[in-house]
Amino acid sequence: MEKTYNPQTTESKIYQFWKKGGWFKPQIKKGRKPFVITLPPPNVTGELHLGHAMYCLEDLMIRYHRMLGEPTLWLPGFDHASIAVEYLVSKQLRKEGQSKKTIGREEFLKKAEEFAEKSRKYIKSQLISLGLSLDWSKEAYTIDRQRSQAVKEAFQKLYQKGLIYQGKRIINWCPKCQTALSDLENDYQEEEGQLYYMKYGPFVLATTRPETKFGDTAVAVHPQDKRYQKWIGKEFTYQSLIGPKKMKVVADEAVDPQFGTGVVKVTPGHDLADFEIGQRHHLKIINVIDQQGKLTKAAGKFAGLTVNQARKAVVTELQKKGEIVKIEKITHAVGHCQRCGTTTEPEVSQQWFVKTKELAEPAIEAVKSGQIKIIPKRFEKVYLHWLENIKDWCISRQLWWGHPIPIKGEADTLDTWFSSGLWPFSTLGWPKKTADFKNFFPNNVRETAYDILFFWVAREIMLSLFLTGKIPYEIVYLHGLIRDQHGQKMSKTAGNVLDPLEITKKYGTDALRMALIVGNAPGNDLSLSEEKVKAYRNFANKIWNASRFILSYEEKAKKIVYTSHPDDLWIIGETKKIIKQITNHLNRYRFDLAAEEIYHFFWHTFCDQYLEMSKKRRSETQQTLLQVLATSLKLLHPFMPFLTEQIWQLAKDQEFFKEKALIIAQWPKTLKIN
Repeated sequence: MEKTYNPQTTESKIYQFWKKGGWFKPQIKKGRKPFVITLPPPNVTGELHLGHAMYCLEDLMIRYHRMLGEPTLWLPGFDHASIAVEYLVSKQLRKEGQSKKTIGREEFLKKAEEFAEKSRKYIKSQLISLGLSLDWSKEAYTIDRQRSQAVKEAFQKLYQKGLIYQGKRIINWCPKCQTALSDLENDYQEEEGQLYYMKYGPFVLATTRPETKFGDTAVAVHPQDKRYQKWIGKEFTYQSLIGPKKMKVVADEAVDPQFGTGVVKVTPGHDLADFEIGQRHHLKIINVIDQQGKLTKAAGKFAGLTVNQARKAVVTELQKKGEIVKIEKITHAVGHCQRCGTTTEPEVSQQWFVKTKELAEPAIEAVKSGQIKIIPKRFEKVYLHWLENIKDWCISRQLWWGHPIPIKGEADTLDTWFSSGLWPFSTLGWPKKTADFKNFFPNNVRETAYDILFFWVAREIMLSLFLTGKIPYEIVYLHGLIRDQHGQKMSKTAGNVLDPLEITKKYGTDALRMALIVGNAPGNDLSLSEEKVKAYRNFANKIWNASRFILSYEEKAKKIVYTSHPDDLWIIGETKKIIKQITNHLNRYRFDLAAEEIYHFFWHTFCDQYLEMSKKRRSETQQTLLQVLATSLKLLHPFMPFLTEQIWQLAKDQEFFKEKALIIAQWPKTLKIN
């Protein structure tokens, strides 16, 4: 063995050794239930970020179950990411002085396809560099021929059952990307704003959006608010900035009596809550903001102004009329397009929707009955609350890149989440009943971040139960978000982003993997710093040095049938205990605790204590040292695969190291005492 472990020269060779051995492919065994995970498909938008390095949790599970002798399938794939790719390609065109319209649909789609394919190839190389033991022979893509067929089949089945319809409803609209957005694509950010208290006929009410007053069709109060009982159901006329206007007073429980004065203006065309009030009270819808984010003719002399320009102009005129009572500074959540950062506008629009109430019922029951377990359990309440209050899902997008809506004459594309909602079974050949579908569906685990529990996981469960009659998987494992060492969100603006590929080049992939697993309790955010990764690089060096010390011993080890020396009995007992502890933690999905236990066992129990004890009795302890080392490497392998496999291959002529490769070695159950 070399004096120091060099991950840079080792990792690619080890990965090719595994791939050549065919060990990423599942070996079907009669009577053995497969263990299956479909990789949450990364978007083909350039490169991986640190969050994608969390895939190491799935690799850990796959390697563990492979060592248990189960047929394991970890199926890789990619998401075509319609809005993200369209935004990035459009951005590049603008730099070149062009646009979607100037080059036309056909040429734009060609450029989008080229961009996506280039990204896909690069991301694949990054996934390989992270040591992920994916079965690349089954690689899938949400927009390839097979997945496109699955999308058409799913749409038709939902449509035939009356669960897909076209209608006018309120959606999130991005004035820059010129498309409807899903809730996930609409990022709410805390911003400083102003709450304007203004006279409104006989009332004073508070609003953050005085510019939308031209689209108001009622004012609302809470039914039990004693201050306004005499007004409920009545009408009043007031002099607006563009002439006299008649307004109705409605009572609705959605109104918070504690907000402002307890009276709110109702703008059904530009606010979700107002739209729902409007539906309940049969109010007229007036579109006062167009798709470019400018005021319409309904705003009279303010038409053509942007939202921000109109807000200033309206407030100025109201102040002149003495109708602004006061202005308060507030902090409130404002929606922004996830891709371009533009403030989104709630807007009533003709779109395609999925009726989700009917789909939600079996998805609720699947979790309530325990068919699907969510880890950590506290997220079950979050999941159930969302599904019990679910809104219809807007699935149409005014984009060119994506799955066309399979209706004749329809120019829109489908929300990306529609195709990714089919992922657990479309990847296995559905709607055809292929051998893969029969062998590997349902999957075992969906591992993902908690922030897409509703937007992806819930939809996978709903669509799977409707289209296949089966749950998509048995376990939903939710990890948290990665933050910096101070607990702050990582961003390029803050300058605290860690590039996973740069980190692995510097410290090795195994060090990054351990840093991501230790302290990473299910559902909790993880603080990560370069210092933490460096600490596990030191641990990798410790494993290498200890292995080198043991394996470089040249004197032939004595064959001892049974050793009664207390030191040897002690380390054998400790090793048996750690096998049980690690196995128990892994079976309970407490990967963080398993990682901590094996770290402390190897460094402190085995190296600091027993290795030092053994130096006085080296010859007679060699066999025990070899056995404990081999067992430790097996326990460490799911966490630190490259380093442990390299040591295993260098020790192959030694006793206890006879298995061809560590990746397919048998998971330890106990120890032999020779």
